[in-house]
Amino acid sequence: MAVMMSCRKYIAPLVFCAQVASSFFDTALQMVVKERCANPDKDTEQKAITNFNMAFNMELKFMPIVPAILLAKVGDRGYRKVPIVVPLVGYFLSRGLLLLDIVLEWPVQVLYAVPVIHGLCGGFASYWAGVMALVSVCSGEEERSVRIMRTELVYGIAGFIGSLASGHLFNFYTVDLKQGAILSSFSVLLYFLCLLYAAFFLQVDFSELGERQERRESVGIINHEARDKINIALLFVSGILYDIAVAGGMEMLAAYVLKDPLSWGATEVGYGNAAGSLLFVTSFLGVKMFTRCSVRDESMVMIGMVSFAAGIYFMAFVTTTPMYFLARSVTLFALIPMPTIRSLLSKQVRGTSYGITFVMLQLSFKLASLVTTPIYTEIYQATLDTFPGFVFILSSIFTVLSMIPIR
Repeated sequence: MAVMMSCRKYIAPLVFCAQVASSFFDTALQMVVKERCANPDKDTEQKAITNFNMAFNMELKFMPIVPAILLAKVGDRGYRKVPIVVPLVGYFLSRGLLLLDIVLEWPVQVLYAVPVIHGLCGGFASYWAGVMALVSVCSGEEERSVRIMRTELVYGIAGFIGSLASGHLFNFYTVDLKQGAILSSFSVLLYFLCLLYAAFFLQVDFSELGERQERRESVGIINHEARDKINIALLFVSGILYDIAVAGGMEMLAAYVLKDPLSWGATEVGYGNAAGSLLFVTSFLGVKMFTRCSVRDESMVMIGMVSFAAGIYFMAFVTTTPMYFLARSVTLFALIPMPTIRSLLSKQVRGTSYGITFVMLQLSFKLASLVTTPIYTEIYQATLDTFPGFVFILSSIFTVLSMIPIR
């Protein structure tokens, strides 16, 4: 019990601070790319933005594959902090590169080095898998879905606060500082504080964790014979399809809100990102409510998928900012599926395999999106003049397909 309490107590501040920093970076990057790709021909501008985003995101997904696997294996040997600390080094260095690009006015192509630095240190795949592994090890099976969702809640609240503030901070500048420099500086500073916290203050008792894992596995709480490889495969397939739907839709949405008829600026972009982060709160409340009503994990996943499918379909027909936020409100349970799928997976494997299982899930998302991201981009560019919201209908279709393995 002491281990469980200490993990919950110390991981939350790290998750919170890192996500605020990430929100600052996301808004700064989005606006810097928009400024560097500005063109009187709006279609040309949209194609330049989406081409940059496609290349950037594909690097972001490809680069961490080998480092994340290596870090996960180190974590499963008992060094649970390593898959968290090393990626934070990459976050700090890569976010610093964006700051230099703003201050020194380097070409936008320099930013392609950001996902390289980030990925070679394990990236989000290693960082979030490390966090989820630590939370899973420190919680029992019955309470795990709520504990994982609680961590996601901290992540979401931080994103909400950071996104609300980011649009305003981006517009702060002086004669000596370029627009976006202050926002980017705060992101770098927060990641530096996260790195210090994870390296020197995050407390994990390796001996107690090992004893807890060994005891759980030896008494049969996790029964090897009961593990079902078919269940694991179905969970992976469902998770991959749902991630394709969510990631593909959200990547195109980042460009969609910058064009007519929405034509958002930095403040609106920040508010839009905040609306997305607010879904962590509504999804957490949904998990709490459904758990109290004895709704099974599989049913909660289905509810979340239906919520996203309906909301992203509505997004295809959005033409005003109020309609955008209305469509977002329909997806209020959209973030339930992924943490719940992770919880279900953790019940199929040994505690000493949490790290590699979670990182393989994250990497499977990235490998799938290496194929789907260019497809989404091509479809979006091809339908710019006819029906640019078609990609959101495509995401809705992928979401419906992701429900089949869960059923």
